[in-house]
Amino acid sequence: MADPARAAKLAQRIKVVVAEALGRRVKDPRLEGVTVTDSRVTNDLQHATVYYTVFGDEVAQADAAKGLEKAKGVLRQEVGRNITVRLTPTLEFVADQIPVNASNLEELLRAAKKRDAEVAALAEGAKHAGDADPYKSDTPEDVELDEDDFDEEDLDLIDKDQIDEDRNK
Repeated sequence: MADPARAAKLAQRIKVVVAEALGRRVKDPRLEGVTVTDSRVTNDLQHATVYYTVFGDEVAQADAAKGLEKAKGVLRQEVGRNITVRLTPTLEFVADQIPVNASNLEELLRAAKKRDAEVAALAEGAKHAGDADPYKSDTPEDVELDEDDFDEEDLDLIDKDQIDEDRNK
């Protein structure tokens, strides 16, 4: 097993080599709108997965997938020439779903922002459903209680059995 850091460096190098080879060496018109976004290599350096996006509709994406599958041998040969490993890794091309996921997230955020604005508009003129001070008190508001207001007689209000139980625990 190779070092994961070495595998990551190799993946970056494969990404650059494949992107350059698509622009320079492969002359397939189906691959003109292809952008290599990422590459990952297994820890044993035997298999590489190359992620790509295609500018265009679903037909262009399907054509690009077929074009990459056809150019896989040429791209692997180019990778073998430009990297320094004993065995050239096999290449697998996978359409990257990040742009699709990002657009879905943006749509969800727009909907949430719209709902937040609706709730804020409803809450703007709303009043509380009760008194302004929901905590009622029997003491008049102008009387302040201090520690000196409690006597030893107030201790009679506490259940002595409960105090004994707390001490025994």
